[in-house]
Amino acid sequence: MSADQLRMHLPLPASFLPGTEPRPCPEVLTAEEAVLYLRLNMVDVKDPEGTLAYYRRRGLLKGTQIGKAVRYRRVELERFLDLLTEDNPR
Repeated sequence: MSADQLRMHLPLPASFLPGTEPRPCPEVLTAEEAVLYLRLNMVDVKDPEGTLAYYRRRGLLKGTQIGKAVRYRRVELERFLDLLTEDNPR
């Protein structure tokens, strides 16, 4: 079996949230988890959760209202990263 064929039969690796104790990434994330997923806590951002709100206001990132809280679907965070990558001139 070739390496490509073997990769087709292996399960995709799960996404994990970074941290001292990595944990599986849920499909629906809190703002705190979204900050970790995007690693906004690792760059010079004074208010990472405010930055998420800024991205939502600009229409770059979609949040989902669940009860009184805004949550972020992992697929939306990935779409957001794709958008930033496409717009990146580097």
